[in-house]
Formats: sequence, structure tokens, C-alpha cells
Amino acid sequence: MMYRRHRAVRGFFLALVGLLAAASWVGAATDNTWQGAPAKYVFCFIGDGMALQQIHAAEVFRGAVAQTATPGIKKLTFSSFPSQGMTTTYSANSFITDSAPAGTSLAAGYKTDNGVVGLDPAKKSGLPSVAERARDQGMKVGIITSVSLNHATPAAFYAHVPSRNDYYGIALQMLDSGFDFFAGGGIHKARGNKKDTPQKDAYDIAAEKGYRVLRSRDDILALKPDAGKVIAVNPVLDRDNAMPYDIDRTPEELSLAEFTQKGIELLDNPKGFFLMVEGGKIDWACHANDAATAIQDTFAFDDAVQVGLSFAEKHPEETLIVVVGDHETGGMSIGFAGTQYETFFEKVRFQKESYLAFDTRIGAYRRSISPDQASFEAFFPQIAEVFGFTNLPAEEGASLKRRAESGDQDARHSLAMNLSPRELAELQDAFSRSMKGEEERPKDEQTYLLYGGYEPLSVAATHVLNQKAGIGWTTYSHTGIPVPIFAWGVGSERFEGYYDNTDVAWKTMAILGMKP
Repeated sequence: MMYRRHRAVRGFFLALVGLLAAASWVGAATDNTWQGAPAKYVFCFIGDGMALQQIHAAEVFRGAVAQTATPGIKKLTFSSFPSQGMTTTYSANSFITDSAPAGTSLAAGYKTDNGVVGLDPAKKSGLPSVAERARDQGMKVGIITSVSLNHATPAAFYAHVPSRNDYYGIALQMLDSGFDFFAGGGIHKARGNKKDTPQKDAYDIAAEKGYRVLRSRDDILALKPDAGKVIAVNPVLDRDNAMPYDIDRTPEELSLAEFTQKGIELLDNPKGFFLMVEGGKIDWACHANDAATAIQDTFAFDDAVQVGLSFAEKHPEETLIVVVGDHETGGMSIGFAGTQYETFFEKVRFQKESYLAFDTRIGAYRRSISPDQASFEAFFPQIAEVFGFTNLPAEEGASLKRRAESGDQDARHSLAMNLSPRELAELQDAFSRSMKGEEERPKDEQTYLLYGGYEPLSVAATHVLNQKAGIGWTTYSHTGIPVPIFAWGVGSERFEGYYDNTDVAWKTMAILGMKP
């Protein structure tokens, strides 16, 4: 009996030692302290939905269009940063996070449930963000995003609400934040939900609280450092009050990089600033499995990082730049069963506009003709114009294939975008589905797996192009894989290693001189 008791005590002791050792190891796994001088300028760049796949796809694409003799990538600005690491992204209640808890983790350093912004999982306690704490210690604060200003990720830096879908409530907290510069998209549902009694317009409230609201390119670019508090809205917005995809950007609009440059000009002051810049539509493009559009928005995001880096290089002892994804979207892969060990990323360049812009073409055609008169052959020139596909007669295609197999490079290039019988059938079936109104379309599981709730023909076209390039997708939602993080400047070495996304906030706060 005594032996069993001693053995039990010894077992408990060894378990306790093991737990303490494990706790010590976890604590040592990442260092969230900083003993140096605080950073004066901090940039937090968040690529929404951006993981290694999205980054590497952009690098592979640049290497492919360079047409070098051997495969090679061309790195982005931030993927060349000296300090790099990986972060886990799970939320408090799911291994697959959404942007609300992911943004909360990056901004405030705590886990919360999916759908919750800036509150603990019980939805009772507010979690102060690094941006709010920077404001409280006298720094200027800016928020820039390519999606709406009251979307989940930007909201995590100033709002505390139980639901990310409370756009109006988030907008009111945005205007109460006192932050100095908001830019990019507009305020979504500025008068509340359509089904409810309209609320007072959030833009009117913004003016009452001392914000200048500007909507033209010339007015925004003319802003001077003495402008006061500003909301700079891109001149063109989509139906969700977000900036259009960069692949669709027109000369009257501003790029994410131009908004970033203006933000720096307006925020620079003796006490320093905190600036969060989100490339939010990388995520949206990946939800729709549109690689070409995601790659172009990744380039636009990288251009904004370059603007930040150009400023940082003039203040190297005072600036920290952190670039991170909040989660991965789409289950993107560089590799597709049909291309086996090869990729042909140069084919991505044939796509001339986003799936969303192509949706507009489909909608216009659908409205112009009765369903029984809709013709795939009549609409095909628009598919060819946007995606670069050809539909050669069988005999011509077979001839080109024989010449290509014998080494004729011209024949190979001509054949590259020709549709196979399988691909043509996929597009024809999707066209038939797209010619039906949404209420007439099937809602079964198979339809969702094929099109994810998007316009069938648009998704089918991007899938065919992506597969020709050697790009695959597994989902229309997020995935739970870790994401990379990159850092430059003051304390950047603290961001090396493999740790949780909550640590990003604590590291940033420490380097700003904030107490835990």
C-alpha cells in the first residue's frame, strides 16, 4: 500500500516537473519582450487570406512571365525582409478562423470566437488593440484597407462588438475612435441594414465628429499634413463598399500604395504613428478561386509595403514594419493533377479582368436575351476576350498538337490556350446554369462544390485557366494552415520563429514601449 502511495506521489511529481518544463519551453519558444528604445513609427501590413501559397504564386508568376531558361521566382518586397517566421491562426472555437478573431489576435493579443470583434469569447470584456494603445500614448493612428472601413479586419483595431456583421455599430465605434486617418474603401451599410429603419447616415456623423470625408482622387492627393482627421474614400466602390480589384482599377482611382503614401504624409509627426494597411481583397479573390485577381492584388499589397519601406529606410533606427497574413483562403496549391509535375503560370497573364467584372458581362447578356435564345457560341467571344481561351476546330487542334509534339514552339503557344473537350464541356454546362436566374439554379451539394455559390460561368472559367496554369483549389472558404510573417527594422528579430498569432500583438506592443 505504502509503495503504491509513494509511486503515485512520485508519478505526480514527475508529471508536475514535466508540466513545468513544458510551460518553460512554451514560454521560451517566443520572446515577446523588448529592451531597446521604442519604435517611433510602426507599420502593420495584413494580407487578408494571404499565406505562403498566395505569396509564392505571385513570385512564381513573375518568374514565369520573365521567360527565363530555367524555373525561377522573383521575390516580393516583403518576402525579402531579413526577419521571417510562421504563425498559427486558429480562433478560440475553431481551427479554421475567420477574419474577426484573426484580426483581434493580431491587434489585441487574445483569442476570441469566430465572428467576434475585439471582445473575449464571452462577448463581455473589450480587448484594447495596439492601435488604441498607440492613440492613448499620443501617437497618430491610420487605418487603410482595400475592403470597407468597417469590415472585420480593420474593425479589430478600433471596435468591440459581438458580431462582425454589425456594420453600423462598428461604423459608430470607428468614428468614436479618434483615429486620424481612415482610407481605401467606404463605410458599408452606412445607414444600417435595409430591413431595419434607416439610421442616421454614418458619413453625416463623421462630419459632425470633425472628419473630412473626401471621395475624389484629386482631393485626396491634394491633402496636406494640416488636414486634420480624414476619411479618404476611393472614388469607385463595389457593391460591398470596397475598392475594386486591382486588376480592374481605372485611372480615376487610387491604388493601395497611393493611399499608404498619403497616410504617411498626414500621420508623420514628432510623436510618431501606427499605420495598419490591409490588402483585404486577396482574400475575396481566393474565396472565388480567382488566381489571376489574387496575384494582382498581392502585387498591389506589395507595392504598398514598398512605400512603407521607402519611408523606413529614411528612419531605420525608429521604424518597425510587420507584414503578416491573418489566415489562408481557398486552399490554394501550386500544382494540379492535370499538369502533374509542371506549371505554366505564364497562362495566368491572359486573364484581363476579375471574376466580378466578368459577372457583370454575364448579367448584361442574361438580361438582353430570353433563356431559350441564350447561345454559348454567341457569348464565347467575351469569354475569349477576358480569359484568352481559343476553341479551335478539331482538325486544326490535332494538327497543332502534332506540330507542338515535334518541337514547333509557335504551335505550342497557339495550342496553349485551346480548350480541351472536357474544358469546353465544363464551360458550356456552367453557361447554361448562369443563364438561369439565381432562384432557378440548383442548391444541392454538387452545385456548391462546383461553383461555391458564385456565378457558375465565372468560376468555371477561372478554374479552367488556373488548372491550365497548374493551380489547384480545395475550398471556397478559409483553411487552418499557419501563415508566414515578415519583419524589418526596430526589434524585427523578435518576429522570427514559429508562434501563435496572438504573439504578434504582444511583440508589437513591446517594441512600442507598451507594458503588457
